[in-house]
Amino acid sequence: MLSELRIQGLGVIEDATLDLHPGLTVVTGETGAGKTMVVTGLHLLGGGRADSSRVRRGAARATVEGRFLLPPTPDAADEGGEGADGADGEVGDGPPRSALRLAADAGAALDDDGSLIAARTVSADGRSRAHLGGRSVPMAVLGDVTDAALAVHGQHEALRLLRSAEQRAVLDRFAGAAVAEPLAAYRRTRTAWRRAVTELARRHEQARELSREADMLRHGLTEIEAVDPQPGEDAELVAEARRLADADDLRATAAGALAALAGPPDGTGEEPDAVGLLGEARRRVQGTEDPVLAALDPRLAEAAALIGDAAAELTDYLERLEADPQRLEQVLARQAALKGLTRKYAADVDGVLAWADQARERLTGLDTSDEALAALAAEAEQLAGELAGHAERVSAARREAADRFGAAVSAELDGLAMGSASVQLAVRVKEAAPGDAAALEVDGARVVAGPDGVDEVELLLTPHAGAPALPVHKGASGGELSRVMLAVEVVLAGADTTPTLVFDEVDAGVGGRAAVEVGRRLARLAATHQVVVVTHLAQVAAYADRHLVVDKGGLADVAATDGVTRSAVRVLEDGERTVELARMLAGTEETETGRAHAEELLAAAAADRAGTEGEPGTGAPTPISRGSATRSNRSRRSRRAG
Repeated sequence: MLSELRIQGLGVIEDATLDLHPGLTVVTGETGAGKTMVVTGLHLLGGGRADSSRVRRGAARATVEGRFLLPPTPDAADEGGEGADGADGEVGDGPPRSALRLAADAGAALDDDGSLIAARTVSADGRSRAHLGGRSVPMAVLGDVTDAALAVHGQHEALRLLRSAEQRAVLDRFAGAAVAEPLAAYRRTRTAWRRAVTELARRHEQARELSREADMLRHGLTEIEAVDPQPGEDAELVAEARRLADADDLRATAAGALAALAGPPDGTGEEPDAVGLLGEARRRVQGTEDPVLAALDPRLAEAAALIGDAAAELTDYLERLEADPQRLEQVLARQAALKGLTRKYAADVDGVLAWADQARERLTGLDTSDEALAALAAEAEQLAGELAGHAERVSAARREAADRFGAAVSAELDGLAMGSASVQLAVRVKEAAPGDAAALEVDGARVVAGPDGVDEVELLLTPHAGAPALPVHKGASGGELSRVMLAVEVVLAGADTTPTLVFDEVDAGVGGRAAVEVGRRLARLAATHQVVVVTHLAQVAAYADRHLVVDKGGLADVAATDGVTRSAVRVLEDGERTVELARMLAGTEETETGRAHAEELLAAAAADRAGTEGEPGTGAPTPISRGSATRSNRSRRSRRAG
């Protein structure tokens, strides 16, 4: 339970501490006094959106602190429940963990008395901080802990109940384990089913990709094999092409060199050449008796032999060197064919041959057979059957809970002056669009298998006998809608395991006898929950175990705070409660009639809670209704006496 709430610098509240009763705590006050800031503080404590405009003018920050007394309840997470992460990123809902376990997981420390202190600060520049047990924590962690400890039922929350998704969530909360258990099994199976369906689609797409890749590899190998390149062939062809293209120039060069060594082949014999000159040199040195010159003859003979060999090789080269335009054309065509391969597959012929080897190896590893696809399709079909079974069980549990929920809300409406009205929750499957590959077949129909099942839930109202059942936002007037939403909140809160329930003016648009019934029902909830109510109805406030009032400061207070209104929260004693209820009833606490009415309300509520007369929900007169009759009789007697 929330034993204490402290608010500083939030709206008109400068610094206020609320000591909350374990039973029913009522918060009242004049319009504009700051009652809303109490609920705003609870929203902030629950990790709600921080609005810097809510920070009190002149304050550096707004701070909300809550002290929670958390019983050491077993953590449901240790009892075998677990969620499941879906293939599409959705998370299955497992059993909720207790606030105490969540706080321990966050590293929060308990106070000396075993309580847990949660805090939220919002600075004037919009920055926000969260603390839990003296430890700074992410906002989501603070929200998880406080969500497990308290639930706020307000006007905005009631309006959210008009949406189908919220109505389904309400029904599931009301149904409890009857829906939660098959829904958890549904979510686990749905995760596996979606994974199989996704993998099957991927494999089909992959099979097409693999087939395209195999076709590409085969085409490349066919093209390479048709050209049949040889290792190093491209370099050899380059050299041959160069020789063929330069044949005339090479012939002239070789012929000139041969003529210089042995003379031109068509010469007269008188042209000087290296062989003839060497022969003349030998004759000259051989004809002398000088030993130095004679010693040069062997060397000249050797030079003549070398020049003769070179001349012979040049002659052979000239005989072999032929201009062959046809061969040059063949070489150039072969080069073009090889270049076609190197443009596609590698930089040179050796690289093309390596690509061909890799392609052959890759082809042997590509498996485009249908066996794997067939096995995966069978698995997806089996999971679809299991999922359909879970979906049917969830739907059946919801339909059964919807009947009980409708009856409970209708019974609440009977006590809220709508006895001829009734509420139903229609549970229908959501049909899939044509061609939806992710549709699930349930009982012969193709439906949308969402993370919360295959059902759509709609809240219907029959305002009176013989009237058609219409969606509640269409079939109810403004006042009726408020009462229907209140009845839903009361029934839902009765099924809520959250220890602290906060109601923010959910009695708006309610008055008279219906207001008395609201107070009675909230008091009944307070027997099993801690209930905090912000209300403007005296009939509700009369049932309080503890009555808090938000007082707006007077002119002196405004002047002392530089023109900023300051409100405070205080606990009312018995006599002060009478004054406050009189103000709520008559707009002023000064009239005797108002005070008498307030006293009777308090006495009647006390007697009603003690069960001294009548039973709630029956036709027997209640203490409050008898009090009203007593006032009417006394008023008539007074007029007769006058």
